[in-house]
Amino acid sequence: MEKANNYCIIMAGGTGIRFWPVTSAERPKQFIDIMGTGESMLQTTFKRVEHICPRENIIIVTSRNGGEEVRKQISGLEEYQVLCEPIRRGTAPCIAYAASVIAERCPTANIIVTPSDHAVFGQERYEENIRQAIDIVEKNDWIITIGVQPTNPNTKYGYIQYSEEPSMEHTHNLHKVITFTEKPPIEMARKFIVSGEFMWNAGIFIWRLDTLMAAYRSYLPNVANLFFGNKETGQAGIGRGTTAEAIERAYSVCESISTDFGILEKADNVHVMAASFGWSDVETWDSLYDTCPKNGDNNVILGGNVFTYDVKNTVIHMPDRDHTVVVEGLDGYIVAADEKTLMICRRDQEERTVKFRADVTFDKLRGTTETDNNK
Repeated sequence: MEKANNYCIIMAGGTGIRFWPVTSAERPKQFIDIMGTGESMLQTTFKRVEHICPRENIIIVTSRNGGEEVRKQISGLEEYQVLCEPIRRGTAPCIAYAASVIAERCPTANIIVTPSDHAVFGQERYEENIRQAIDIVEKNDWIITIGVQPTNPNTKYGYIQYSEEPSMEHTHNLHKVITFTEKPPIEMARKFIVSGEFMWNAGIFIWRLDTLMAAYRSYLPNVANLFFGNKETGQAGIGRGTTAEAIERAYSVCESISTDFGILEKADNVHVMAASFGWSDVETWDSLYDTCPKNGDNNVILGGNVFTYDVKNTVIHMPDRDHTVVVEGLDGYIVAADEKTLMICRRDQEERTVKFRADVTFDKLRGTTETDNNK
């Protein structure tokens, strides 16, 4: 049974660039069924945390344009449960905004912070880990972050170096954090793996509200004053009934900074819990390929009515629609489409999708259909 003072902040403000053309600024990853499960990543995340937090205790922070889509995908949310940021300012202001709302509802809250667009495998183990972390932070002024044992020297993930000794007796999956390293170069990542002293940073944090607010006061005082107020100076924070204009003003002067850089890398009370569940941030086409089940030819086929011939090691992502897609003779490719655009690109060249997106957008803006094979 979930505790009444368990709260969750779901961060759902992503921009949807990486999975073009399936995603876009209007349809970022968290709002679509990128993994072919039949529901969006936001819907999956919401259902996952509903097992730990009462439904009314889940706060979703999204972009100015994302609020309507959040309410469309998750029905019955109260006004305070959907917070729209006027501009992107990183995860630290995002979490502070939601925490300011939680503070008015439950000063003794335990808070889980989670991205909306990561994949988790093993719901029972996930619940066990998160409940264990909540039980620990209730009794200790600690910040717990979830770490994942690395399987390869991935340069797209953050790494957490941890102390060999457990943080608590009889709690062998919890260790004091030594350092954070964000997206290291490949040689450094290889050394991390060999050392056995590092985990991937899953971007999931558990802390009490008062611990959270104390950390902001210590390490991000300007952000704390904007969102929580300052009794000494009489500065008001962001509270219930705050006008859109006041929120706009707060964000206009707030620094842009991540929680990792602004707090976790500086605090001395951060501990990492080794996840016993499977995890992927599903940040790239390649990570989607690695995460999803494959057929006998090592292909990942998601959506659409797809026929393949002599196709191997390829990810195919098609919208669910009536007409048929036939693919022949590809090895190691991405084949992806929305209702208007089809992209075929080598998997080892997926970084170029950012340029493809920019070129296509530019061509549409200038009203031409010219192509340049040397772009």
